[in-house]
Amino acid sequence: MTGGPPPTPFPGDPPITLALVREHNLTSDEYRRIEALLGRAPTFAELGIFSALWSEHCSYKHSKSVLKTLPVTGPQVVQGPGENAGVLRLPHGWAVAFKIESHNHPSAVEPYQGAATGAGGILRDVFTMGARPVALLNSLRFGSLDDARNRYLFGGVVRGIGDYGNCVGIPTLGGEVDFGAGYAGNPLVNAMCVGLLKERDLIRARAHGVGNVLLCVGSRTGRDGIHGASFASEELTRESEQRRPQVQVGDPFTEKLLLEASLELIASGHIVAIQDMGAAGLTSSSAEMAARGGVGVEIDLALVPTREPGMTPYEILLSESQERMLVVAKPDRLAEVRAIAAKWELDATPVGRVTDDGMYRCRWKDQVVVEIPGRPLVEDSPVCHPEAREDEAIARLRSSRPTPHTPLPTPEECLLRLLDSPSIASKRWVFEQYDSTVQASTVIAPGGDAGVLRVRGEAFGVAVSTDGNARYVLLDPYEGGKAAVAEAARNVACTGARPLGITNCLNFGNPERPAVFQQFKEACRGIADACRALGTPVTGGNVSFYNESPTGAVPPTPVIGMVGLLPRVDHAVPSFARAAGDAVLVLGSTRAELGGSALWEAVLGFTGGEPPRVDLEAERRLVDLLVTAAERGLLRSAHDCSHGGLAVALAEVAMGGPYEEHPFGLDVDLTSYAARLSPYELLFSESHGRAVVTCAQDRAAVVVALAAELGVPVHRAGVVGAPNGTFRVTLRDGQIARPVAALRRVYFEAIPRRMGD
Repeated sequence: MTGGPPPTPFPGDPPITLALVREHNLTSDEYRRIEALLGRAPTFAELGIFSALWSEHCSYKHSKSVLKTLPVTGPQVVQGPGENAGVLRLPHGWAVAFKIESHNHPSAVEPYQGAATGAGGILRDVFTMGARPVALLNSLRFGSLDDARNRYLFGGVVRGIGDYGNCVGIPTLGGEVDFGAGYAGNPLVNAMCVGLLKERDLIRARAHGVGNVLLCVGSRTGRDGIHGASFASEELTRESEQRRPQVQVGDPFTEKLLLEASLELIASGHIVAIQDMGAAGLTSSSAEMAARGGVGVEIDLALVPTREPGMTPYEILLSESQERMLVVAKPDRLAEVRAIAAKWELDATPVGRVTDDGMYRCRWKDQVVVEIPGRPLVEDSPVCHPEAREDEAIARLRSSRPTPHTPLPTPEECLLRLLDSPSIASKRWVFEQYDSTVQASTVIAPGGDAGVLRVRGEAFGVAVSTDGNARYVLLDPYEGGKAAVAEAARNVACTGARPLGITNCLNFGNPERPAVFQQFKEACRGIADACRALGTPVTGGNVSFYNESPTGAVPPTPVIGMVGLLPRVDHAVPSFARAAGDAVLVLGSTRAELGGSALWEAVLGFTGGEPPRVDLEAERRLVDLLVTAAERGLLRSAHDCSHGGLAVALAEVAMGGPYEEHPFGLDVDLTSYAARLSPYELLFSESHGRAVVTCAQDRAAVVVALAAELGVPVHRAGVVGAPNGTFRVTLRDGQIARPVAALRRVYFEAIPRRMGD
């Protein structure tokens, strides 16, 4: 390729055999493609590079064609997909960078470090854009807490997330946790980070400037995490426990130093690009930066600082040791770069340079061990077009209903069973392990619809949320994809914030299975349609395939991370009742939609039926109403109506936040509401496009008039009762009446009781 001799194997490298190729998860066709690209057989190090960069985790070879159908542009988009994180425009020159990614497989075999390093990696994706991280969120899925293994995984993951974020000093502002049998063999751990920056300070991971120097900054390279990217691109098996050495080990204290050093380096003007050494480590960071910039790079692997003796080029290239950055700096600024790193007790070691020949070249001193055309390596990875076909069993499930001889308990007993279900019950046990107030910018902490933080020195703030409902996606992937976006938008809008854009984490099984790929395609189509209707472009995210274990594939679980703009942070609307005597209003329409409901799953153990349909125009009108009402100071509280239906939403409004000393009673009359519905449909249907709001009595008529103006159905349902009063819902043929304190005990003790606390 360069006129010189081809790369030669490093001493001790194994010969390239078909068995070795298969061990690297490369197909025969992919290996022939590699040989054609190189004009020869690859070296062992080159084989490892192709295995990593052409894995599903790095190349998106099964999902790339589908992801191109998502809307990614809009006047608010500063940076869309393709960089470390997406960036949206805020007022006064500010911008928000945000991204969500998965760390599912590592967390399945080593929950504490798997989750901790997931948090660390997503932090680095955000601060490499020049943004200071201001919030973490997460979306977690586990099997039933009745099983000791699931309790171990749940406890380890939560502790790992909490310890890492708390040590670095980033508040965890929100998230969600769900439980289901389908996650028993393969939990899902999705981490989201949000950062703030001035738009002028944005930096991109694009190497340029021939002769510029590549430096490793941060921790030394070890043998942890080797093959992490390919591990994430295969199914979990009973032998996966043996992959513990491929789970990285995190050091949050070094992460904090790296964060500060990186932001100072970016602000200094001494560097031209920076990228986290994440999946596939040095290989991906150097190759991707070079390809984006249309240049080549040459690295001397013998110069890379290592923490273990005798590391080979293969190991150094593929290590996923944590807390490392690759920086591109101007040659005449090396002293300044190294001085900034040293200030933060970090090494900055020159290991290579930018070249003009477009080659990705690695040496070991004088020996060339890797030489690959750079752009084809990154941009011409194989693209797969799997068959997509719905599983007939899912179609039958969608048309089914619970067996008629299984009677439902009374509505009151159903409500209590739902409040005791870990999927609906308070997640206080989780988020009280996280610091949610560090940095002193938190306006609404975890436990409500969305987290809210203020932008320092400004009147406006940012609302953030993560959402997804796998039951809906399992039964109807298109409607389920729409529903995930719609719920995230409602949650953000309930705080008074206008939804701006999303990041997504798409967790599915093996895409080579037609039924799985059909779920993925249809869910993405639903996400795309919802984002277009709500004006929330997709700025990036993560696809996590191969979430399968010997028990089968996980339920299809697309998770949406939503960011919204709150023009006046002092107008932020909480989720819970705030004053006795306030009016209680139900916004939106309730229909007979129990398919895929929490009621059927938690009370009858049945998942099936037609999930609720999403009317995107109605969702847009509801968002407009919630945002406008908040801007005008009309609402005392607003709460999305979703999992568990209207009964759960009303109970949550009454029960208040996790540390509420005086929750409010609620007196609601539904005798004239949705008259054609049965009590169970009325209370537990999960129809979309609904919210429960409270307001002062003298504002109720104004809210009703505004709802009529914007085309949102509204029902004046009742009043907020006295502190520590009774939760009372009157129906056409009966009543639910319980002390609100009794509901709180069920709701807040459900998870601690199962965890033995």
